[in-house]
Amino acid sequence: MKFLGLAYFTPEKMAAMAPDDIRELVSQCPALDEKMRATGRVLVSASLGDLDKWRTLRPRGGKTHVTDGPYAESKEVVGGLFIIEADTRDEALRIASMHPAATLGEESGWAVELIPMDSYLAR
Repeated sequence: MKFLGLAYFTPEKMAAMAPDDIRELVSQCPALDEKMRATGRVLVSASLGDLDKWRTLRPRGGKTHVTDGPYAESKEVVGGLFIIEADTRDEALRIASMHPAATLGEESGWAVELIPMDSYLAR
């Protein structure tokens, strides 16, 4: 079974942090990412690009309408994603708990959401 992990952050909280604190926080991520990948169950893991380069596509009047930025109705923004292949949800939770956003960054609003993927979509 495959699971999609979405790593969130809160832009306002990140913006309120001192640059040195952000660098210190982010410097801890590679080791945690590697620990998660070392399980052999992570199929994809990536941080997402700068928010000012994002585009949102929505159907409007029978056409695709493109706007700047992530405009989901949320204070949190997806900053990364990963896909885990696991035999059980508990195994996927154990692996997802190794992700930096699940273990660090409380002051910046980091969090991870783990979502089971339908098998017909996850081929």
